[in-house]
Amino acid sequence: MAGLDTVTGLPRSVDLRDNEEAKFAIAHIADPNERRRLALAEIDKASFGWYHVRAVIVAGIGFFTDAYDIFAVGLITNMLGVVYFNNSIPTTADTAIKVATSGGTVLGQVGFGILADIVGRKRMYGLELIIIIFATLAQAVSAASPGITIVGVIIFWRVIMGIGIGGDYPLSAIITSEFATTKWRGAMMGSVFAMQGMGQLAAGIIALICAAGYKSQLQEANVKPYYNDCHGDCAVAVDQMWRIIVGFGAVPACIALYYRLTIPETPRYTFDVARDVEKGSEDTRAYFENKPEGKVDEIKRVETYRNAEEHLEIEKASAGDFFRHFSQWRYGKVLLGTAGSWFFLDVAFYGLGLNSPVILSAIGWSGGSDLYQIFYKTAVGNIILVCAGAIPGYWVTVATVDTIGRKPIQLGGFLMLTILFCIIGFAYYQLSGGALLGLYVLAQFFFNFGPNATTFIVPGECFPTRYRSSAHGISAGSGKVGSIVAQVAIGTLRTRDQTTANPSGWLNHVMEIYALFMLLGVGTTLLLPETKRRTLEELAGEEPAAAVALGMNEGSSPSGSLEKSHE
Repeated sequence: MAGLDTVTGLPRSVDLRDNEEAKFAIAHIADPNERRRLALAEIDKASFGWYHVRAVIVAGIGFFTDAYDIFAVGLITNMLGVVYFNNSIPTTADTAIKVATSGGTVLGQVGFGILADIVGRKRMYGLELIIIIFATLAQAVSAASPGITIVGVIIFWRVIMGIGIGGDYPLSAIITSEFATTKWRGAMMGSVFAMQGMGQLAAGIIALICAAGYKSQLQEANVKPYYNDCHGDCAVAVDQMWRIIVGFGAVPACIALYYRLTIPETPRYTFDVARDVEKGSEDTRAYFENKPEGKVDEIKRVETYRNAEEHLEIEKASAGDFFRHFSQWRYGKVLLGTAGSWFFLDVAFYGLGLNSPVILSAIGWSGGSDLYQIFYKTAVGNIILVCAGAIPGYWVTVATVDTIGRKPIQLGGFLMLTILFCIIGFAYYQLSGGALLGLYVLAQFFFNFGPNATTFIVPGECFPTRYRSSAHGISAGSGKVGSIVAQVAIGTLRTRDQTTANPSGWLNHVMEIYALFMLLGVGTTLLLPETKRRTLEELAGEEPAAAVALGMNEGSSPSGSLEKSHE
């Protein structure tokens, strides 16, 4: 028989969301720590419902937009070369445009992550989409002038767009995490991140539709070199194509904007950072009732706030506390693990993407007898690669992350990628085109059923609420620094010792370098705790026994948690 709660006098098995007497009892608990515990326990134990679906959809559409904008650039740079250079785009211009997005993303990830911990998740959520929409539309109508080249204009707007994209990483992860039920938190966060694959797919589909729509004009460029043969209607068509592809990225962002601006503040932030216990309790109830926010008695709210200031046990956020917290090895090693793993991952993840043309050539989806066939095959080839490896990997993670666990998936992914890159690197000249394609697809699968998904999930779970967004932003920013290293430093090594017969003379050695980075990722993964089926408060070291008391720590031991120090 279930025991009685010592505070409410009600059976512990009672679902407080469905019991008005229990709600009344919680509203009159004087101890702010107990009120916080009971409210957050209801979020952790909640059955999966529409409020969870809504959180995933609102965050997921933003991630769809982010991925679309990031990966669409690889499809439009050759179009820019046709229109503005009457040739293929120079390598330096191509690299600068792609790196500009990553540079802006680093700023957005760190900046928005810190601000979301200072002013709140709700106040920042939606602002990043406004930046993305504005910068995307500005790119779509950009043009060169006597004072600045088109490359300069696009670089400027892609930095701005990157700031918005970067802001979406910590905000979408943290809001989903803090609203999620403990049992399915990994699947919810994984579903948000899986929209990255759908965004990549959408970029290929829109490029394919544009190629088909302008087929007759593109076929006019049928004399080698085809990029030099595009004039008149053909040039106008290509100019319109890249603008349509870029501009479409604003459509899903516009759809999601209203819902992001009206999403409620997370009760965890209201309790732990704003220290507004009365508002946090009412916001918890409003969340389950699909309302924007809870209504509070302002007089009672002030009284409760004063009581919370004196008695709430959660540390107050400050710069000094931040450095004290992470200077302790037990906490600092987790940040090192999340940031280091994301860095090592993105070096290889973005580096492999730079070599997609080599794979497309191997499977016959590159080149052609006119400009239409070139653009058509490029779009279809990218769709094939995304559907073959990336998308299945994302959704296998969603299906298994709450049963297998985050750490085994990340560790196994890094190990498999180390092996795959070693095979590609050391046996490159012995591999057939089909074998190279198979290894590439497997690499894409284990990126996404592996560290590409878990490096997004784990930083949203294993830090205290007051620094959760900042730590996620730092981790994500570290990853994007890795992507810049891949594009600027390691990526350029591919053409070293090139010949006419072998334009990628050092590609095998580049793959060997990526294998080393994947092996280093194994090491940083070992610094991380397993977060499966454990409450955020337990993982933060605030309530080591919370998950056991709630009956949700199946298969793990409280001794494995990050225990709070009592100094």
